[in-house]
Amino acid sequence: MAEIDLGALRRNVERLRRTLGVGVSIYGVVKADAYGHGAVRVARTLEPLVDALAVSLAEEGLELREAGIAGPIIVLGAYLDRYHSEIVEEALTPVVYDRDDLERFGAAPVRRRSRRGRGPGGMADPVIDLHVKIDTGMNRLGLAEAALPGFLDRAAQLPRVRVRGLCTHFASADAADEGSARDQLRRFTHCLAAARARGVGPTVVHAANSAAAVRFPEARFDAVRPGLALYGAMPSAAVAQPDLEPVLALRTRIMALHDLAPGAAVSYGGLWRAARPSRVATLPLGYADGYPRHVRGAEVLVRGRRAPIVGAVCMDMLMADITDVPGAAVGDAVTLIGRDGALGISVDDVARWAGTVNYEILCGISKRVPRLYRESAPGAAP
Repeated sequence: MAEIDLGALRRNVERLRRTLGVGVSIYGVVKADAYGHGAVRVARTLEPLVDALAVSLAEEGLELREAGIAGPIIVLGAYLDRYHSEIVEEALTPVVYDRDDLERFGAAPVRRRSRRGRGPGGMADPVIDLHVKIDTGMNRLGLAEAALPGFLDRAAQLPRVRVRGLCTHFASADAADEGSARDQLRRFTHCLAAARARGVGPTVVHAANSAAAVRFPEARFDAVRPGLALYGAMPSAAVAQPDLEPVLALRTRIMALHDLAPGAAVSYGGLWRAARPSRVATLPLGYADGYPRHVRGAEVLVRGRRAPIVGAVCMDMLMADITDVPGAAVGDAVTLIGRDGALGISVDDVARWAGTVNYEILCGISKRVPRLYRESAPGAAP
């Protein structure tokens, strides 16, 4: 079970606001099922606390609208897959960089009244506010700097299109060396000046993810886009926001116990063999639930003690050596992420054992894992 602490989520937003200072809007990122925390429930919690929500895909934004989320939603991914009419009708704010998308928004048929109250039956076709993405060095998505003037000129010719925002994305804001991020920031500032020189004054400028929002005050502009920080983690040791609280804990229960003689093997391939008389617990959680298969040196917590994961992680189960956990029994709670008494396992620990990043661990927790939502008081252990 994934326990989601909405109280911690609220407090993380408050802490980020104090760090950002006055005048900086927060676009709370809830893409990828809110980093595995459950997009709809998290969005409902964040909606009154942030200035907008941000998703990657049009489908994610439409899911939130269907769930009754009425506030601003920005579609960051810029892969719109011909959802142009739906985006207009549901008053989503798309990030664009492709000329074809610009043209499609300029001509997108509106088949029903939009959430702005215009369109069929209204007084006029709705105007679509969009944000233009600049590629300043990520080399993934975005307009090249040289293409920006022509793109803005064409947008100005389309009566149903209004460029409201300008944005970019940092490739290395969490790296120890600040050089790459600062170079991107210089390039983005140059693009912003070029846009304003053409008479295009975007009303909102945003560039910073969690790392840049905390680390580079000059990158905050009008708004920032925290994702990982909302959920109580940061992308690297180079970025410090020590007062954040983990929002997610991952727990299960012992489903079976096996007493093994020395030399007995555990799990597929017999990768681990007991070096002594051992007791091994089977847990009903595996890589299909999002726990990484290729962990090395990983541990769980049982009865306030550490117990190593042994053998290969299976699709639906994994095993832990509980020989040194006196009294462990079937039904006992097991913590894979979170705290048990004085001990804790963080999402960063699991990422290190798996040789990956904390983003992947959180986003990988599958939808078959039940989510239990709670509201903790300040200071409560996750």
